[in-house]
Amino acid sequence: MVEKIEQSTFMQHFSVIPDPRKPRNQLYTFSDLIFTGIIGIMCGYEDWEDVSLWTDANLSWLQSIGICKNGAPSHDTYSRFFRFLDPKIMEESFIKWTKSLVGKVEGFVAIDGKTLRGSKDQESDLDAIHMVSAFAAENEMILGQLKTSGKGKEIEGIKLILDLLDLEGTTVTIDAGGCHKEIVEKIREKKADYLLGLKKNQLTLWEEVANFFEQVFEIETEIVMEECKCDYFVTEERSRNRIEKRQVWATDSLDWLPQKDLWKDLQSLVCVKSNRTVNGKTTEETRFYISSRKADAEYLGKGIREHWGIENKVHHILDVAFDEDKCRIRKDHGAENISVIRRAVLNMAKHEKSKKLSLTKKRSYASLNPDYRLKLLGVVNEM
Repeated sequence: MVEKIEQSTFMQHFSVIPDPRKPRNQLYTFSDLIFTGIIGIMCGYEDWEDVSLWTDANLSWLQSIGICKNGAPSHDTYSRFFRFLDPKIMEESFIKWTKSLVGKVEGFVAIDGKTLRGSKDQESDLDAIHMVSAFAAENEMILGQLKTSGKGKEIEGIKLILDLLDLEGTTVTIDAGGCHKEIVEKIREKKADYLLGLKKNQLTLWEEVANFFEQVFEIETEIVMEECKCDYFVTEERSRNRIEKRQVWATDSLDWLPQKDLWKDLQSLVCVKSNRTVNGKTTEETRFYISSRKADAEYLGKGIREHWGIENKVHHILDVAFDEDKCRIRKDHGAENISVIRRAVLNMAKHEKSKKLSLTKKRSYASLNPDYRLKLLGVVNEM
């Protein structure tokens, strides 16, 4: 069985990571620590002390499949091991493993950042780690993530993760923090399209776009489509105490725009106006975007909406289901590496389709069912 575990897709991709320990006096193999680390977190445990307790409680099962023959590693052993694993190779292994699950990525790829709040240590003057993740909206899978130097300093991280991913034929969506010319050029180099939020960090362009759409708002829809050459799409959703109307305008008639040639392959400008009424209180929000796609208000509006899937389907789940913001692992590379493991567990749960369960239920079921643990890991159990 241990051979089948080591041949699973996950273990194959992660076994290339150099073991940071000295060869002598090793009680636990590299596979012991990687396997029990990922399975422990898969089964609902959030730090190395709990993973060590889970390993000890399940030692007879682990040893029956050839894992942890010398007993359960202590939480200090886990901590030291994951603190010193090379995070760059850890992240590259994650990206290659995910690619083996997903295959060719299509549709929208959302890139966004998340701060690991628990990694901040005021006593040691350590800033919180900020991770930039790429999320395939259609597959609902995290394609990869990289540590950046902090919130508001994501540009280098975004460029690095773009370098690592196969994005040909996709449309990459990023909020206004990633709206920079070098990001646009990098996306086009990857043979992908872009759909980027636009705010006052690009003030001159923002003013031109805002002025254009302010004039559009004053014209009737039929005239807008004919004279202003705007495509238009509107949706309205109702629930018991909530109404939301989303209007999308897109134009690819840009001869009037002074900055058109400064942004590589810029094809269209987009405006989304959202009106929300919740319990009788109405709010309105207007947002602008630039894109290398032709003006298709329905398609671009879908991409803008799906971008926020990374907040709801990744960041929110990591905080609620994994208590990521409360995790106090922070020394060396510990916080960065355990964040990769959480995202790997999330991908495993999304990829496994036989159980129509939430992530939380799948983790609970894995804690109770040894065969399901192996199935999530991609191991076929023929025992």
